[in-house]
Amino acid sequence: MSQLLITATKKFAVALGLFTFLFGLLVPASAFAVEGEPVPDSNVFSIGGIIKDGDVVLEGIEISVLGADGFEAVGTTGADGRWSVPVPGKGEYQVTLRVETLPTGASLRDPDRSQKTVKIDVVNTVNVLFPLNDTTTPAVKPGDKPATAETNVFLGRLIAGVNLGILLAMAAIGLSLIYGTTALNNFAHGEMVTLGALLAFTFNKILGIDLLLSALLTTILVAASGWFQDAAIWRPLRKRRVGLTQMMIVSIGLSLVVRYIFQIIYGGDTKVLSQGEIWDVFGVPTQAVNVISAGVGVVILLLVAAFLTKTRLGKATRAVADNASLAAATGIDVERIIRIVWVIAGALTGISGVMLGLFLQASWDMGFSILLLMFAAVTLGGLGTAFGATVGALVIGIFVEMSTLVIPTDLKFAGALVVMILVLLIRPQGILGKAQRIG
Repeated sequence: MSQLLITATKKFAVALGLFTFLFGLLVPASAFAVEGEPVPDSNVFSIGGIIKDGDVVLEGIEISVLGADGFEAVGTTGADGRWSVPVPGKGEYQVTLRVETLPTGASLRDPDRSQKTVKIDVVNTVNVLFPLNDTTTPAVKPGDKPATAETNVFLGRLIAGVNLGILLAMAAIGLSLIYGTTALNNFAHGEMVTLGALLAFTFNKILGIDLLLSALLTTILVAASGWFQDAAIWRPLRKRRVGLTQMMIVSIGLSLVVRYIFQIIYGGDTKVLSQGEIWDVFGVPTQAVNVISAGVGVVILLLVAAFLTKTRLGKATRAVADNASLAAATGIDVERIIRIVWVIAGALTGISGVMLGLFLQASWDMGFSILLLMFAAVTLGGLGTAFGATVGALVIGIFVEMSTLVIPTDLKFAGALVVMILVLLIRPQGILGKAQRIG
């Protein structure tokens, strides 16, 4: 059994390395970084966007930006229709399109929306869009609203929700596997996500290492941190038969300590990790790196599903999750399975941290901010089930982003928890969980 586990672990590492190598060959480097541009400073803040009339970009359009303490600046669109205004820091800004600079015949789709208020908080760069009436398509008369205009915002939120759900699923699967095999609610799991994002920032932006190689190094180090956690903390506590409540409190303390160590080392500002091309996805401008991350996430989730259902090690993991005592009676080394689960969970969480860092940007407390979303995904999908965590993460991710259409952005995470409560009132075991009798 020991030789089988070692062989399976080696195969998993080889498969991960081969996948990363093929990914590097297939994905253009331009999708991640703009050639010739300097590495962005994490303390640089900006507001920008693109002005288009249908498919035609407009040059020379002026946009004014007003902020606190009398800040005022004006941006002008270039030949590519893009504009950008550096701002002094985080806070609220009033962005106004100077309609008098629009060419003859061009007009705002909503004349009352020439002025918008934006807030720079989580990320350092905010894009502001001013939709214009399409005067370049013959079938649409000047002043008419295109038939697809009302679905653009909806589609944009849906794409962002699916993306967030996929990236959240990888971290949630790691959390679910740990709970399934040890029954531990690990509140320090969010810090493993943060570790992934900050290590990727360190390798890529500070040391100048290629993003793909940075992601691979990050994944290996976070997987190693999972091995270290179990070897140094959790296995000794299990051997001493410490109760699950006490172990959960230990995980909360570990989370606090690690989180503030991150703040001491990296500071409290947001680290800009993603830059590069903007792709058009069903008419929605989306960062190329986010589209690629979602695609890679889907492939990784499929590989995890194949690992759990097709390999002997995966089946042993599921057996331990179902009934550890019975699995031990059949000859499965439960402690070794748990150790491997911690390593795999660390690898998945490290990859998720890198991609969430690209999607949300990296900060010292980003893992804590999405920790409740991970727990919500695991609980909603069914405690201890990896497939349930995937489904739950997709539901949570889509709802979080779609809810911003009707509620303030600051409340979107709280809305996800409301959905979890409502679903559990109807189906207490979760979407894919099994009903169990207690008592």
